[in-house]
Amino acid sequence: MKGLYLLLKRFVKPYKGYVIAAFIFNLLGAIFGAFQFAALEPVLGVLFGTQKLVEKPVEWALTVGSIKANIMYELSDIIVKFGNEKALVYIGVFLMIMVFLKVLFTYLALYMIVPLRNGVVRDIRNQIYQKILQLPIGFFSEERKGDIIARMTGDVQEIDNSIMSSLEMLLKDPLIILISLAFMIYMSWSLTLFVFLLLPVVGYLIGKVGKSLKKPSMRGQNKMGELLSTIEESLTGLRIIKAFNAEKKVSEHFKKQNTQYYNIMNGLMWRRYLAHPMSEFLGTTVIVIVLWYGGKLVLNHNSNLTPQGFITYLVFFYSIINPAKSFTTAFYAIQKGLASMERIDMVMLAENNIIDKENPVPVKTFKTHIEYKDVVFRYLEDDVLKRVNLTIPIGKTVALVGQSGSGKSTFVDLLPRFYDVSDGQILVDGIDIRDYKISNLRGLMGNVNQDPILFNDTFFNNISFGVENATLEQVEAAAKVANAHEFIIATPEGYESNIGDRGGKLSGGQRQRVSIARAVLKNPPILILDEATSALDTESEKLVQEALENLMKNRTSIVIAHRLSTIKNADLICVFHEGEIVERGNHDELIAIDGIYKKLHGMQNF
Repeated sequence: MKGLYLLLKRFVKPYKGYVIAAFIFNLLGAIFGAFQFAALEPVLGVLFGTQKLVEKPVEWALTVGSIKANIMYELSDIIVKFGNEKALVYIGVFLMIMVFLKVLFTYLALYMIVPLRNGVVRDIRNQIYQKILQLPIGFFSEERKGDIIARMTGDVQEIDNSIMSSLEMLLKDPLIILISLAFMIYMSWSLTLFVFLLLPVVGYLIGKVGKSLKKPSMRGQNKMGELLSTIEESLTGLRIIKAFNAEKKVSEHFKKQNTQYYNIMNGLMWRRYLAHPMSEFLGTTVIVIVLWYGGKLVLNHNSNLTPQGFITYLVFFYSIINPAKSFTTAFYAIQKGLASMERIDMVMLAENNIIDKENPVPVKTFKTHIEYKDVVFRYLEDDVLKRVNLTIPIGKTVALVGQSGSGKSTFVDLLPRFYDVSDGQILVDGIDIRDYKISNLRGLMGNVNQDPILFNDTFFNNISFGVENATLEQVEAAAKVANAHEFIIATPEGYESNIGDRGGKLSGGQRQRVSIARAVLKNPPILILDEATSALDTESEKLVQEALENLMKNRTSIVIAHRLSTIKNADLICVFHEGEIVERGNHDELIAIDGIYKKLHGMQNF
């Protein structure tokens, strides 16, 4: 149960008021429930005619003996004055009042559990989502998106279904058990001692089954993550699946994974469903043993219990059985939930090495230059960038060309600290970018990617993304610079039209121009353009290229380009090859060198 304690310690603290209130209400409910059972002894005594009358009251005190003696005195007085039948009516009314108070406080306890339970689940979702946004991009290159989605949905739901739904049992059942045991000890300590010797054996057997649930539960949640990854990949690549007639292949792959999940869950649920019949059988066995042993003591007059007292004792003992069953069921569920919490913690406790240093330098403007100084970067062991040096003065356009995998995208991803350099430095205005506040640093930059990243929202919200309090006039002005205004106002609702999932209602050129409009509105001093026109047709490329030229005016731009025709006018062109800059200069200078650039240029002209 250590894992449960650590979980509750992490997430329940803001709701301790609800926990205290639920505990108090459960305590009151358990006390009135015990009085309800305690009323059975005088009822049975009246019915069987064995009830001894109490002729004198005793001094009132907060002890079981004093309360019991005075209640029995009042009951005796009623029996003497009105007879046994009238006494039964009074006892019945008392019993109803006790039951009413018990269920009232039990409901109030559950009422307090609701905001606690839902609040903890909400907080876990918020924290894991916040963590995902904070983690470096490199973390997600090693993780399946579907598995991360499974942790945010299925695993969090499992915590709700298992651990949080068990809280009501954890706050209620132990109290019922303890108070019932207290009454049992008062009635017969020797018989209760015998019960205590039996219960650890039963608890050990039930615990063995409960602990065996954790590993298969972990395997089941991992397999569900793989299933969701397969679904996500299939939806993303549906066009390719159909184009290559691969429906049968991917369907067989999914069926295989789904069958594996089916087998894991069968084994898990067989064990889980063993909880109730096992606890019921063991509970009944214990009752039979107690009935035999206690009955023998009463029949042989070796106990201070009366026959009606023994029956009442059995009722108290039986009242422990259901809470004990619920407690063991909760224990099984908690083991399953803790397996999900471990999977969530793989994200929550993942190391984030791209963070602000203490007292970071604030920066609002870009003044002089960007400098890459002996920059080395490696993902695992092999260097992707090897001692790269480059200075980019303010207002200049630098183009990066070279084969795929030569290090161009990695080079630009280091500037906004999507990754950190393995060695060397990147300086902005002479200060290492690791000394800047990350949000300030990224605020200096605007990105336009080869594959425009748009959201299932309106034109207005996509263009104004990341810009607080943008007005319609500002958004329209940005769209006009990006050559996007005309096709936007042609839609039925203009800037309030929804563009679909990932901008699916737009053409490639339209998506790219919306992405450019977003960068225009941000108005950053530094632009990063990653092959922004490479996936477009000639007409769309012309419009996008014109929009990009409008965007690049008076800005410092770093452009990754495969189409060399788009970067002829760049101030500096750097040719990357196997992680190094092997050539640099303007277009005419590189043609004159007669090296890799001229070869690439000649191939494209051909």
